[in-house]
Amino acid sequence: MGFGTLAFAQNSRALQYFRPVGQDGVNVFETPKLDTVPYEGLKVRVGGDFAMQFQALDHSNTADNLVDLGSDFNLPTANLNLDVQLYDGVRMHLRTYLSAKHHNEAWIKGGHLQMDKLDFIREGFLEGLMQYTTITIGLDEFDYGDAHFRRSDNARTIYNPFVGNYIMDAFSTEAFGQVTLQNNGWLAVVGLTNGKLNQNVTLSANSDNKPSFYGKLGYDQQLNTDLRVRLTGSWYINNGTTSGTWLYGGDRAGSRYYNILKTEAIAADPDNGIVAVPSEATDFDGRYNPRFAKLTALQINPFIKFKGLEFFGIYELANGNNEFTAPTADEEGSFTQLAGELLYRFGAEEQFYVGGRYNTVKGKTRESATEDLEISRVNIGAGWFLTDNIITKLEYVNQEYKGDAWTGRFAGGEFKGIVIEAAISF
Repeated sequence: MGFGTLAFAQNSRALQYFRPVGQDGVNVFETPKLDTVPYEGLKVRVGGDFAMQFQALDHSNTADNLVDLGSDFNLPTANLNLDVQLYDGVRMHLRTYLSAKHHNEAWIKGGHLQMDKLDFIREGFLEGLMQYTTITIGLDEFDYGDAHFRRSDNARTIYNPFVGNYIMDAFSTEAFGQVTLQNNGWLAVVGLTNGKLNQNVTLSANSDNKPSFYGKLGYDQQLNTDLRVRLTGSWYINNGTTSGTWLYGGDRAGSRYYNILKTEAIAADPDNGIVAVPSEATDFDGRYNPRFAKLTALQINPFIKFKGLEFFGIYELANGNNEFTAPTADEEGSFTQLAGELLYRFGAEEQFYVGGRYNTVKGKTRESATEDLEISRVNIGAGWFLTDNIITKLEYVNQEYKGDAWTGRFAGGEFKGIVIEAAISF
């Protein structure tokens, strides 16, 4: 049965309104409204992503209590992807993480139904509107900001020119519905989620769940053969104190750098007055989630590509409070994220690239804090698409936790070094 399904799938790869997998999908954001693939009945596309890293990082902090890091391979990651053409203009996507940093077992990341035509209601139903409209419903990542189109999604790293994602990684999988309008380069998105990463119907005495409202406005146009310009602004609003805290903490696969800023465990020695201390680390170190309740976020993304030269940027504001976690009169806080990514792609098919990225996050969890928390990261790297579906990357990364506001293992924290990543997506 499995061999039969795979054989059927590989003969049925052309799906409607679909982001290409591989190099052809680089710099594709929302799926285009181009009706270029004829409907020929039910089609099933079985795909996969595989990524392996060789990591050679060093780390340090003020307390000098971190584990020693060597140079070796990380646990490889893998995805299984199912994309199904269910009807003319109706497509389903489902992604399963087969192996991830945070979960070794296989589990469903998310899935959605995308409708670009409503002919299943009646032939030609609202076709004048639907030639500009896409309706998406499911439990999956939703379209806030443009950075999530360029990030690594567990083993799907082929669209990301670097190894790591951004420090404040705007990505979450929630129950959502959204409408996208595209016409002559103009773009508008409006959507609603239930604000929850872990789905359940149980309420506690402290439950204050509210839906999240998000949207996007922008312009994306190939102005001539050499120049493409895109500029978008996105927003996300959630006013619940027990929902909406996942926008920067919804990636359950884990961060892309392994065992950084992990403290050494101390064994108990009662005779000498030494108390056992377990090591401190999470699978998400290297990123930062302010974990605000009642979050309001804004992300602006410029993208310019002139021939082989490419720029992508982030200006992001995140404001919220800690009303649920620690009610006080001083609840408000805010963070600003800045990022700039400059690449040069070259070769007959732009199969090679070199570039750099600078990313900073700065702010306070509460207004009363005397100093800002600040994180900065520099990435310098290069990559090679061996084929449309195979990429290898070499990256130097240096991330620093700056200022006296950091405590514990993050005080004076830094990690830096080389990471090599090889990935396949098909």
